[in-house]
Amino acid sequence: MKFPLSTTAMLAAYVTKNKRNPPAAWQKDASQHNDASSNPFRIFQERQAAADRKPHPMIKKRFPIVLMLEPLHACNLTCTGCGRIREYESTITERIPLEECLAAVDECGAPMVSICGGEPMMYPQIGPLVSEILKRGKNIYLCTNGMFIKKRLHEFKPDKKFYFNVHLDGMEKNHDIAVEREGVFKDAIEGIKAAKAAGFQVCTNTTVYNETDMNEVEELFDYLKTLGVDMHQISPAYGYSAVNNREIFMTKDDIRVKFQGFGERFKRFPINQTPMYMEYLEGKRDLPCTAWGTPTYNIKGWKGPCYVISDAHYKTFEEFMTQTGWENYGPGNGDPRCEHCMMHSGFEPTVALGVDATLGDTLKTLSWVLR
Repeated sequence: MKFPLSTTAMLAAYVTKNKRNPPAAWQKDASQHNDASSNPFRIFQERQAAADRKPHPMIKKRFPIVLMLEPLHACNLTCTGCGRIREYESTITERIPLEECLAAVDECGAPMVSICGGEPMMYPQIGPLVSEILKRGKNIYLCTNGMFIKKRLHEFKPDKKFYFNVHLDGMEKNHDIAVEREGVFKDAIEGIKAAKAAGFQVCTNTTVYNETDMNEVEELFDYLKTLGVDMHQISPAYGYSAVNNREIFMTKDDIRVKFQGFGERFKRFPINQTPMYMEYLEGKRDLPCTAWGTPTYNIKGWKGPCYVISDAHYKTFEEFMTQTGWENYGPGNGDPRCEHCMMHSGFEPTVALGVDATLGDTLKTLSWVLR
């Protein structure tokens, strides 16, 4: 199976319960109180006639699925595609206290937590953070460049709800170019080997850029298969304000050309993206954005509206849910920053929520989970 049966059942129960009875406090529409100056595209958006917009099918049924928890933004690398070390340069040395991280986990209530950054393995209390989140019954993906796994592995215990998620953007030469330092690939591979030898689950995260050769991605996954890597996450490189370099980032058309035939070609690998999302990347279907499904909490608070756009930071999760002008975001809703976005953090929640799902989609999902 893709996930342990207990995890699959827990996630299904959580989604079903919240779809039937979404928390009322998160459905209030207070977005009219937003400060327009926080969003430089607000005037552009308001010019679009309301009649041109279709109401989001889940706009009054909002709830989170994955919490993106960033306990710090410091990192030992300067990856070309990373916006965090640039966007949060003024707070790069700050860290969220352990108690505050756990309070965010509790406040949000999402069943899955992606601990990211920055490099979360540089967080002094990363071991206790993982342990305490696991005690709450959450599933964890610890996103890391892999360089500190061997050094800090003793701070963790294997758990069926816990994965090391190692960033690898290609084979050795190209990965080291992407992260701007030689030797990173070797260190990451050594970290993967150590984690697997100690009984941990490991998945990898690969970003596909404009210059990425999909043959190399296939070569990478074949190599990782020999190491016993459990799953792979993959996402297109969409340019956003903090790192908007169009030479390496892709438009929506670029992405669909790059991912053409991906589902069939890579079906022999344990890809941790749903078939419907991969069809979206290939241009076989469209999906509305449900960015509230993957909220981000960092040193400045709840980041709105999404993982890549920072128009505001909110003190509480309820403020994030109710004061973000959701109707203005997502492809086709007037904000040009959203038009080429196909990041899984915005569209995989749409699949999990079953928006516009068909019987065929249900069967695809079942087959994907059981594979």
